Amino acid sequence: MTALTLSTSAAPGLRADAIVIGVAKGAKGPVVAPGAEAVDKAYDGKLAGVLETLGASGAEGELTKLPAPAGFKSALVIAVGLGTVPDDGTGYGAEALRRAAGVAARTLNGAKKAAFALPVEDAAAVGAIAEGVLLGAYSFDVYKDNGSSAKAKADKAPLAEATLLGGKPRDAAHKAALARATAVSEELNRARDLINTPPNDLTPAAFAAIAQRAAKEHGLKVQVLDDKALAKDGYGGILGVGGGSAATPRLVKLSYTSPGADKHLAFVGKGITYDSGGISLKPAGHNETMKCDMSGAAAVFAAVVSAARLGLEVNVTGWLALAENMPSGSAVRPGDVLRMYSGKTVEVLNTDAEGRLVLADALWAASAENPDAIVDVATLTGAMMLALGSRTFGIMANDDAFRTAIHEAAEEVGEPAWPMPLPEHLRKGMDSPTADIANMGERMGGGLVAGLFLREFVGEGITWAHLDIAGPAFNEGGAFGYTPKGGTGSAVRTLVRLAELTAEGDLG
Repeated sequence: MTALTLSTSAAPGLRADAIVIGVAKGAKGPVVAPGAEAVDKAYDGKLAGVLETLGASGAEGELTKLPAPAGFKSALVIAVGLGTVPDDGTGYGAEALRRAAGVAARTLNGAKKAAFALPVEDAAAVGAIAEGVLLGAYSFDVYKDNGSSAKAKADKAPLAEATLLGGKPRDAAHKAALARATAVSEELNRARDLINTPPNDLTPAAFAAIAQRAAKEHGLKVQVLDDKALAKDGYGGILGVGGGSAATPRLVKLSYTSPGADKHLAFVGKGITYDSGGISLKPAGHNETMKCDMSGAAAVFAAVVSAARLGLEVNVTGWLALAENMPSGSAVRPGDVLRMYSGKTVEVLNTDAEGRLVLADALWAASAENPDAIVDVATLTGAMMLALGSRTFGIMANDDAFRTAIHEAAEEVGEPAWPMPLPEHLRKGMDSPTADIANMGERMGGGLVAGLFLREFVGEGITWAHLDIAGPAFNEGGAFGYTPKGGTGSAVRTLVRLAELTAEGDLG
């Protein structure tokens, strides 16, 4: 992981492989952003013109390299676009800084040290730039040879060290922002690692073992129910989904307890370590990325550990519903009826609608502790991707104010989200002549139908929300901003922010 430091040193005298500055899109051309004054001065105040000559406009995500001026101890200047110059006097937003820092960090693979001279107006800016660097510098190459020579490996290694110029190393707020960014980013990157790990290595049992090690490291309580314990306690949903695989299912409970807390949040994550669709087998072309179907559980895991590392004054329990959905002679079939942990029966009409089955059991288990609120996170439906695309997750809830609060938290931390309804008329489509409810309903509005199904397994009177992260959880396209190709860690920062707001008394 990239090492971060704060420094008030001037850019010219800092030894580094590169100095990163910001450039914005002005009405008459590119504008050099605050933080780069010393660099601009070394170009006789003509840096904006030089950048324009090189084709730079300041557009978000744009990157321009140029030789450092004479006398600098760095050989390279990297100008990264921040987007349009703010005209309301509020300065550059946190997300613009995150993305700019992320773009630069991705470009600096193989570099030993870089200085980031981006606009630092306050501690929030320090945190945003730090997050951008740490998330942008992420790489997953555990399964690659990366060349036989030491040089080849070094050239592909993430940026080793980043110094944030303008950050004050003795300022308490700046140090706290850096520490928070480091903790959350490290855990988010651990979630990315889990998502990217091949399913032959990340089985339910392997995921549970990782959670146990993390619990020991960070002082969390952990309970793991294996297939025998699940059968004894009647977790029919998790057992039904995992019954077709030789890799048996698990339900993991991770608990962070703060001595002074009087609020309790429960996070529930879908953890299908591989989803073939089961007997309702997915068509060709839809299986290759299904190792990512445990992204919800990865997000919950990372959020609980982050809460512990930050010492938040709120109790947070994470439930990881882990199973592998495979076809075999012991797999659940369309037409089977499962008796869930809640006692309700579910007619399985499609074995590829499995995520809601494991979540239903975990939601009921979470409800038994009567938390102040439950949030479940899942790569649940392709319908949500059709509705919101590949970068935005949907939010459903049984409380409008809670749904709004989650939406605002997501936008604040830079995770695009959108509130979605739970139309009551769609519930009738899940009526079953055989069981209490079917796991499928109307095809149109399938993402909303899934949310309505989950609502049936939330304890009475408990505030609940469902985040469908099917779109942004796994990036099949090229990297952008601080988002890599592959697992993204979607929803981690939203969950952490919810926990912070609850600890601060600002979330109900």
